[in-house]
Amino acid sequence: MYNNAGIMETAKTNILDIDKAEFEKVLGVNVMGSFLGTKHAARVMVPAGRGSIIITASISAIMGGATPHAYTCSKHAIVGLTRNLAVDLGRWGIRVNCVSPYVVPTPMSKAFLGVNKDGAIDVYSNLKGAVLKPEDVAEAVLYLGSDDSKYVSGHNLVVDGGYSIVNTSFSMFN
Repeated sequence: MYNNAGIMETAKTNILDIDKAEFEKVLGVNVMGSFLGTKHAARVMVPAGRGSIIITASISAIMGGATPHAYTCSKHAIVGLTRNLAVDLGRWGIRVNCVSPYVVPTPMSKAFLGVNKDGAIDVYSNLKGAVLKPEDVAEAVLYLGSDDSKYVSGHNLVVDGGYSIVNTSFSMFN
């Protein structure tokens, strides 16, 4: 089962400007949605004694400053939830993992970035010659859901072309 629902709040960088209701809405969809989706999938998987649950996190869960506060907080929560669920549901042979993609050119990310698909890729790309496409994330999810990953649980698979490990303002490899 793949939990892929998610929303992002208005891009406000100052905590003093953030509306509590908007913050709660993002956490409600992103975290509570993942929790409930997993809970209901587990109701079917526990009696079967096997299963695989994948939840979408984000590179925002492993680095600061990439996205607004509520979205970042929600994706950190998903990584923690994934790890706890892997321990809990592992007792019944159910694997739980998450995938943390880089910016995928979707309507949500394009609206947040304020640039077109090609602009987002050109400005924020690290792995030269490769462009992250929705299909790349789908392949990572497919791997986590398949028997090829039968002994992988509690893992956060980062699909970002190395972006999260590079500080472009401080690099001898420019």
